Amino acid sequence: MNPRPASGHFSPGAGSRAGRPAVAAFVLLAALTLWVTRAPGHLLPADASLHSWSVAHRPAPAAASARAVTDTGTGVIPYAALLAVGVYVGRTARERCAVALALVLCLGAGQALRYAAMSLVARRRPPVGDWAAHASGWSFPSGHTTTAAMTAALVMVALSLGGRRVPRIAVALIGSWGVAVGLTRVYLGVHWFTDVLAGWLFATGWVCLVVWAYLRWAPASARRET
Repeated sequence: MNPRPASGHFSPGAGSRAGRPAVAAFVLLAALTLWVTRAPGHLLPADASLHSWSVAHRPAPAAASARAVTDTGTGVIPYAALLAVGVYVGRTARERCAVALALVLCLGAGQALRYAAMSLVARRRPPVGDWAAHASGWSFPSGHTTTAAMTAALVMVALSLGGRRVPRIAVALIGSWGVAVGLTRVYLGVHWFTDVLAGWLFATGWVCLVVWAYLRWAPASARRET
């Protein structure tokens, strides 16, 4: 008997509980997008005030620390983290490969959809003279923010669905990292706060949608494997 609980132990209502926050997040994202695109200069009050505060309170050591954090939200690190989690939660070599591949594909698909949304909105970044880090492309939603938030959420979901008990301190650290990357984008002057908020909403909606789809179609096969 396998001592680890199977992913199929979730109740039939678990899928709907994941679907509701997905819908809520995407509705809020749509409302925020409409608000931003119709606002004068595409800026909301919080955008200008938080940007000004960040530029005025950015000593060199703090900016360097923020850059170190922000760099973990893009490139190889998020994908490496998901590959490691996939290997960790899998029970067999085949399952490890399947979980790792699924996590990577979920992140890649989410990034592609985020990029499409960013191109449609085509919002300009803050003035280049205020930047304390390299940036490129349009601004809304923030790419680093979305990638880090999706990665953090997918890690926690994979550990939970894989039957791994995650200490609360680990959950807090993973979640804090996902939030911190987004905040550094505002602090470094390369994104408006609503870019970051949109990234968090997009990541929440996308990961909840993925969980809903998994719980809707996967439990039967998961039970057969245990």
